[in-house]
Amino acid sequence: MTTLHDQIQMLRAELTSYALSRRERAQIERELKQACAQFAADRYDETPPA
Repeated sequence: MTTLHDQIQMLRAELTSYALSRRERAQIERELKQACAQFAADRYDETPPA
């Protein structure tokens, strides 16, 4: 099972490819931004109150 962290790492790796069209790069960047936001939201929810 792929975790959200793994998905973020895979998207970052895809962005290093030279064979991406502008459309593909924009799509990957959108997916990466969304995954990072979800990861941050999940971590915020897990933070115990001080």
